[in-house]
Amino acid sequence: MHTIHLPDTTLAVHTCGSGLPVLLLHAFPFDHAMWAGQDPLADDVRLIVPDQRGFGRSAGPPPASIAQLADDAVALLDALHVAEPAVICGLSMGGYVAEHVAARHPHRVRALILVDTKLEADTPEARAAREKLAATVARVGQEAVAEAMIPNLLARSDAGRARSGRAAGEELLRRTIHATPVATITAALAALAARPDMVEPMRAVTVPVLLVVGAEDTITPPDCMERAERVFPRPRLLIMPHCGHMAPLEDPDTFNAAVREFLREVAGHGAGPQADEHPRNHVH
Repeated sequence: MHTIHLPDTTLAVHTCGSGLPVLLLHAFPFDHAMWAGQDPLADDVRLIVPDQRGFGRSAGPPPASIAQLADDAVALLDALHVAEPAVICGLSMGGYVAEHVAARHPHRVRALILVDTKLEADTPEARAAREKLAATVARVGQEAVAEAMIPNLLARSDAGRARSGRAAGEELLRRTIHATPVATITAALAALAARPDMVEPMRAVTVPVLLVVGAEDTITPPDCMERAERVFPRPRLLIMPHCGHMAPLEDPDTFNAAVREFLREVAGHGAGPQADEHPRNHVH
């Protein structure tokens, strides 16, 4: 872990490996530890895995917007002397941040990996639900988030529940939620609710894009990624069976294999699938 000082915050970041830089952006309300299963990717690339502001070991102030987190990500790359365009990968909230990096700083993006996320803004009902949850958290603490989120984060099928490491995964998620400051949780919920629709900005993305979603994701279901597939000119879609909203945590081997294949294309050819190919993978 390194500590990186930015103008108005301090970020903790885990780095390992060398070569093509790959930035992994965590989901709400977690930290870099959710990507532990991706450490083997460092055999091939340089992994950069931060705790975003207010989360994990990073300092406050808590996030004011998704755009701010995107600017933090680019400032982090600058501080680590990453001059070449990086692969930007994000899950859920991290996916929203990755989209904003691609829109606000396109010259810093070599490829984009969006995992268990979506392009659309919150509906009025979703914004109201976030506001209600934030009020509850402010009143009773982090357990309100744990109770609301954990049952929906992982696959519910028998195959998903039987997966090796599931109990440890659930414990990691619960422990991380309870370690996240209430101020960070409430601020992040407000930032998530206020984020703009990214469908039109993403139409301008020309770099290779990998879209990954758990087949049993009930928070951002597969149809979210199927809609995104129609937006990007050069997408690859992977739907992972027996996985929910935390697909890389639930089945790291399948996820890592798909990312390695995608990154070989990115590194070897400087481009992913052509716009008219639209490859789709359903892993069984």
